[in-house]
Amino acid sequence: MQISSETLILSGLPFPIGQGQNNVTFQLTLEEGKFLVNLARQTVTEYLKNGEILQVPEDVSPKLMEPCGVFVTLNRIHKGTKTLRGCIGLPYPTTPLANAVIEAAVSAATQDPRFPPVAPEEIDQITFEVSVLTPPERVTAEKPIDYPSKIKVGRDGLIIENGYHKGLLLPQVPVELKWGDEEFLCQTSMKAGLPPDSWLLKDTKIYRFQAIIFEEASPKGQIILKKI
Repeated sequence: MQISSETLILSGLPFPIGQGQNNVTFQLTLEEGKFLVNLARQTVTEYLKNGEILQVPEDVSPKLMEPCGVFVTLNRIHKGTKTLRGCIGLPYPTTPLANAVIEAAVSAATQDPRFPPVAPEEIDQITFEVSVLTPPERVTAEKPIDYPSKIKVGRDGLIIENGYHKGLLLPQVPVELKWGDEEFLCQTSMKAGLPPDSWLLKDTKIYRFQAIIFEEASPKGQIILKKI
């Protein structure tokens, strides 16, 4: 993959993504982000058209075959308004990144229980967004009431677990909805199917992660690094 000057400028991102061989973390370039977003779109297009799942190209960068968590988000653009159309992913680095994008893209388009499956005629009205995640880390505090001071809206995504309940919200969600830290914790609790104040319970586990996000500025349009 040829590296452009634009890619070189963006390669020094503020946090590492994934975990490489010998526990060496690695970064993603804009060109690699473009590849992942295009892969997500091509995967969904092919699946909706022919019912076939794409294979990862043989010449893919070895970096994109490192295990990584990833989410694919589909947004429908209609009369200038963006509405969520599907969002599913793999939060833990258990699958090679390119394979994880393919799996998440198909699931976001066809298996998000909040929405009917995407129809082939919708695809040209949808933007694709790929969020590549850092491995989740446990948030600790002396008292649960201190959790809001341990997270930061605009940087962190959250996972909340309690028993069989688990909920995840990506870092961009609280920014787009203008939540504060405490509201973010409450909303993630509800995403897990729990009461909003469940993050205060002693047996609740809270994890944070970061993401680098690449998105189409418009359906099939320019792919950019999303800043939150």
